[in-house]
Amino acid sequence: MKERVSGLRNRKKFALGCNYLLFLGPALLYFFVIKLTPFLLGIGYSMTDWNGISKEINFSGFANFRKIFTNDSQFWLSMWFTIKYSLVTVVLSNLAGFTLAYFLSKNIPCRNVMRSGFYLPNVIGGIVLGFIWQFIYLNVFKSIGDTTGLGFFQMMWLGTPGTAFWGLAIVEVWKLSGYLMLIYIAGLTTLGKEYIEAATIDGANGRQVLRRIIFPLLMPSITQCLFLSILNTFKVYDVNLALTAGGPFRSSEAITMNVYQTAFFENQMGLGSAKALILVIFIVVVTQIQVYVTSKSEVQM
Repeated sequence: MKERVSGLRNRKKFALGCNYLLFLGPALLYFFVIKLTPFLLGIGYSMTDWNGISKEINFSGFANFRKIFTNDSQFWLSMWFTIKYSLVTVVLSNLAGFTLAYFLSKNIPCRNVMRSGFYLPNVIGGIVLGFIWQFIYLNVFKSIGDTTGLGFFQMMWLGTPGTAFWGLAIVEVWKLSGYLMLIYIAGLTTLGKEYIEAATIDGANGRQVLRRIIFPLLMPSITQCLFLSILNTFKVYDVNLALTAGGPFRSSEAITMNVYQTAFFENQMGLGSAKALILVIFIVVVTQIQVYVTSKSEVQM
């Protein structure tokens, strides 16, 4: 009897394992084939002089990394541009996303329609979004500036390094805010109303409730939004390509565009892989520090 029960349990475990494999199989296959394998190959290529075309691949050790750190000023200019771009867009998009979520989590008319409208830019592809805003900057703003005489609309938004930076930042903030808004709305709707009601009864005003009650309880959502916004802004490529293509004179070239330019336009796949590896390490370090710092401020319910 015990053997029959044991055999039945083993068959159930086997069937359960097959079900798990059936459902997880496609995701695991995608991860290993599309994500992990190219990443490991990239690490290997970063230590070679491969040009991405020929069959001849020579091991060069850390020569590519030495070249990046000693003789590649454009890489570090692109890195510095991306750091500034990420800092500005992360702060502004999270402020805008939280502000939208705070007001759209209240019982106001047409809030679902407004939520959909603010989220819509995130649905549009980056290339399409970039070309839409390129038309706005070059044509719509120009027409408004010629009509009104306002200097804000008459600027060469994509023609100078300073204005190109802000032109890219505005588009990214506009794109990210709606996505972050949904995460903040989800966090706000799960907050216990009893804490806010108790604070209000004790005489706390709106600012005090926001600072002392809502923000501490919302820290898990803030941690997630900061992580996602940092990750997205450091990976920006399509909007950058469509709006400025790195111009003028590569002054608005994001780090991802620099990596692509090196690997596929200059035919230096080994050097491009080394740059990509440095970028990955930098993003991992930054996001891990961010998650560690913000997670320490989370309140246990």
